[in-house]
Amino acid sequence: MRIFVTGASGWIGSAVVPELIDAGHQVVGLARSDASAAALTAAGAEVLRGTVDDLDVLRGAAAASDGVIHLAFKHDIAFTGDFQGAAEADRRAVDTFGDALAGTDRPFVLASGLVGLAPGRVAIERDMPTIDGSPLSIRSATAQAVLALASRGVRSSVVRLSPTCHGEGDHGFMATLAAIARAEGVSGYLGDGANRWPAVHRLDAARLFRLAVEKAPAGSVLHGVAEEGVAIRDIAQVIGRHLDVPVTSVAPEAAAEHFAWLGAFLGADTPASNTLTRELLGWEPIHPGLLADIEEGHYFHAPATTA
Repeated sequence: MRIFVTGASGWIGSAVVPELIDAGHQVVGLARSDASAAALTAAGAEVLRGTVDDLDVLRGAAAASDGVIHLAFKHDIAFTGDFQGAAEADRRAVDTFGDALAGTDRPFVLASGLVGLAPGRVAIERDMPTIDGSPLSIRSATAQAVLALASRGVRSSVVRLSPTCHGEGDHGFMATLAAIARAEGVSGYLGDGANRWPAVHRLDAARLFRLAVEKAPAGSVLHGVAEEGVAIRDIAQVIGRHLDVPVTSVAPEAAAEHFAWLGAFLGADTPASNTLTRELLGWEPIHPGLLADIEEGHYFHAPATTA
């Protein structure tokens, strides 16, 4: 298959591209910079220059492909105060892909998230998010729109990714948590730290995206979850041991001061199941779990930014 991938040089995309190529697929990756283009070329992919705002470019690439994997999201503006703008740009891109692929029965796979799906209980693939007009629910509505493309002749699927897709080179939530612990001199968690986050190794996530584009039935919801829930307190303890700093509870009212932007997410209890995903696609995570991955030490090689 000739597969068009947005976000192809990003954290997940840079694992998805070789996964696809190793399986015999051709990959066309969207690149908005020279560095991204060089990385894609080195990985063996064809480069298409542009951004997710270039809707004509997206439309043409989708029409010329055998399938689309949409990983790109404007995280740069989403986490600096304009999540709504990022979500709206994402919806425009998705609608463009949907129109280009309608009636073709070609696959369209969207990366989405799990945070907030079913607070306090184990979320399953059949759970659907509440659409209430908030910025976060705009992105949820986009995922719903992708699933609805099944009725328009698109083999659409949504991969809900764990909030931490870990592995060497990660600059996301876990790297930020380690950087905060280093800067503050304590490894913290909120309240009793019993709240759980699902987790998945980026290489296992990459294989799930490949399986989705190859064989997920139209309208499938898939969970990029290897571990149902890892307690934040357990994560803090591993970080504290590696940095040789105390492990301590942080009062919820001090979350923003201590954890900066991460404080808005760290207290969430969002465990999630992968049972239906594994049954549907035969996907079995094989890479190290989150705590084992942190134990390997690569999160502590050099100070990371908390910005």
